[in-house]
Amino acid sequence: MGLTKIEHRKKIKMRVRKHIFGTPEKPRLSVFRSNRQIYVQAVDDLNGVTLASASSKEKEMAEKKKGTKKEQAVLVGELIARKLKEKGIETAVFDRNGYLFHGRVKELADAARKGGLKF
Repeated sequence: MGLTKIEHRKKIKMRVRKHIFGTPEKPRLSVFRSNRQIYVQAVDDLNGVTLASASSKEKEMAEKKKGTKKEQAVLVGELIARKLKEKGIETAVFDRNGYLFHGRVKELADAARKGGLKF
């Protein structure tokens, strides 16, 4: 019997997470995408703390929400980059969380890079 879609993603996630670790100076950007929304958190794994987060459900996004899911991902990427810049964080480690680096995940990462974050 094969793995379900969720089990397969978790297996990939664990394989990727073995090598990725976030620190206060260089947090892990963890992406989660549902069918309608996209979320990203900057996580300090050393202390087990979320430093900043952004999602397509935030108030700032409500005015700009009209658009495709990819366009929303771009706005979320820019928002997380801005929030981390305000906290003085320039670099991060990107955690695709078991998703393919394609589509909305790629758009979010590219927007965060354009916003000034270095991966």
